[in-house]
Formats: sequence, structure tokens, C-alpha cells
Amino acid sequence: MAHVIRRCFATTVSGQAKKLTIGLIPADGIGKEVIPGARQVLEALPNIGVDSPSFNFINLDAGFEYFQKNETALPEKTLEIMKNECDGALFGAVSSPSHKVAGYSSPIVAMRKHLDLYANVRPVVSVASEKDFSQKNVDILIIRENTECLYVKQERQTTDESTGLKVAWAERKISEYASRRCGKMAFEMALGRDKFRQNIPLEKRFWKGKPKVTIVHKSNVLSITDGLWRETVRVVKENDHKYDSVDMEEQLVDSMVYRLFREPHYFDVVVAPNMYGDIISDGAAALVGSLGVVPSANVGDKFVMGEPVHGSAPDIAGQNKANPIAAIRSAGLLLEHMGFHQQALHIYNAVDEVLRRGEYLTPDLGGRATTQQVVDAVIKLVQ
Repeated sequence: MAHVIRRCFATTVSGQAKKLTIGLIPADGIGKEVIPGARQVLEALPNIGVDSPSFNFINLDAGFEYFQKNETALPEKTLEIMKNECDGALFGAVSSPSHKVAGYSSPIVAMRKHLDLYANVRPVVSVASEKDFSQKNVDILIIRENTECLYVKQERQTTDESTGLKVAWAERKISEYASRRCGKMAFEMALGRDKFRQNIPLEKRFWKGKPKVTIVHKSNVLSITDGLWRETVRVVKENDHKYDSVDMEEQLVDSMVYRLFREPHYFDVVVAPNMYGDIISDGAAALVGSLGVVPSANVGDKFVMGEPVHGSAPDIAGQNKANPIAAIRSAGLLLEHMGFHQQALHIYNAVDEVLRRGEYLTPDLGGRATTQQVVDAVIKLVQ
């Protein structure tokens, strides 16, 4: 399936500087294996077009393992280097514990906040395999608001005086400002995808209709917070004739999950508040085989950080079994959002061909290939 360029504007200025400095933050678990693999692919890129970049890499610290040794999960030095020396970054995975640990806070959440990476862009794309004909056609772009919702982590615990039992509270933040800019990104990307599709013969397109944005919410219950989200995103289209060609619809988050698995072909661009988007995009990975193939990009107006959707997978860390595809695709997303579309497409096409052939697949996809074997197979097609 042809890839659709997912953004129609560059975050940085393409054509002015061909030397890109990329911060590498492997962090925890398999991040230490897949991020080096993504780096190898970037280094293997041939010169494509007049603006083909070269790369300088800076290794940076963060993560729970770093916290256990240094009492901070995100050192100030890492943030300062990212802000002042890097054009973009790649983040691996973090082993955030499921229980409270005094002094610990997720470094990826903090980086999104400090760098104002307000949208998490997650393409979920299927590849027709030569060995598996049961794969459904999927080409969904999920835009997840990245800075608010319950992930502001404003929690407290009290004691109910009537029962003497503990009560936990969490505040949820939804602002018109954050909702509007995330909604605008969704409609802009819908236009960009449609523009790209016009270059593909109609009979070969997966999505043949008008571009469409689906707004996910639960405003029938959370009428104030989700109500503000829903109304604000709708107004983006209703107040700008630029988006007249884009269809708009809504899905309650529970019915969204149901339809996502029953009718994935129904969705084009999906935009959701932080927690809903996190859950939906992880679930959507099941439609294309594994979390190990789904990339993401944390996107702001001035900085982009690629990040595979999967976690740190401590059960397979250090065994050369981790799937590097999500990290490699995230490197492609990084380039795409920095304006280097040809180079990004070159990576996407190489990855798709590896998946299509099915010769080098890691265990999560039913194969026996190692992490490095998959990286090498992609590099062979990239060069």
C-alpha cells in the first residue's frame, strides 16, 4: 500500500541546513537496541534530491534506570542539549513503574511538556504480505493531544471520614487552546493526505472518498471537559472554509474502539484527547500485527521527537529479539515532519518491502529474525 505523506508543512526549514543534529535517547529496556538500529538506517540513507541531509548524533540520558542510579529520570543537561543543540530527537522506551515511586516522574511526559510537543502523531498502516493474506487494509492517522487530559498528573489521596477508607482523586485538564491547535493539526493533515492521494490512480487508492476527521470524545458523560474538546475541534472546521473539503464526524470513545476493530477501513484521520488517543492507538497496533511496527512522532511547532509506540519490554531486553520496525519508521516520521519527505518515503518503502516479503520478521510477528537482521534487511533496501 502506498504511504501517504502525513503532514503538509515542515516543522523546521528544509533546504537551509543539510547537517542535522539528532538527539538519541534510548532510555530503558529494548530502547537501547531499537534506537541504535534506527540510527544505522539513517546513516545508510543515500543522497536523495538536492536537500538530502547528513547526520550528527548526540547520545542523551533519561529513563527509569537512569533515575535508579541518579535520582532523576530526566537530567537538565538532556533538556538543555535538546533545546539548544538538536534539530530533532529519537526516544526509545521507558520502564515507568505501575506503582508510585517517590521522586519519579515519567521523562517522556516531561519532555513533551518542556519542549511543547503538543501532538502525538501515530500512523497505523498495514502492509499486504506475500505470506499472510488475512491482513485487513488499514491506513489510519491518529492525532493524540499530548499535553493535557489526566496526564497532567494532578492526583491526590484523602481519607473518607465516614468510612475511614482511602479515596484517590485525579484532576483532568482540557483547554480550548490545546484542543484548538491539536484539532487544526488533524484537519491540516487530512488535507495533506488527500493531496498526496491525488497522485495515485483512483483504482489503486485504499481511501477513495473525501478526507475525513473523526473526533473522539465521551461528552455524553463528561459534558464539561469532553464537551469543550468536542466543541473546540468542531469550530476549527466550521470557522475556516479551507477545510470545506474535509468531512467531519464524531465517535464516542467506547463505540470508537468497537468500530476500530470491526471496520478499520472506515477511518482516515482520528483526533482524540490524550488518554483516549493513547489507548486507541495502542489497540490499533493489533490491526497491523504488533506494537513493534507502529511509530509515532511527538510534534510541536519548533521541535519533533520520534518515538516507537511500544514499551520497554523488559522480558526480551538484551536478547536481540526486539522488533526495530517501529523505531525505524519513527526515524522516517522525524524526517518527514522536518520537511525531508523524499528521505522519509525512502525509509517507509524499504520497511514495507521487508514486511511484504516476510523473510526477516522478529518473533512478535511470527518470525525468527533478530533485531539486527531486520535492521540489516532494511538497510540493504535503503542503500
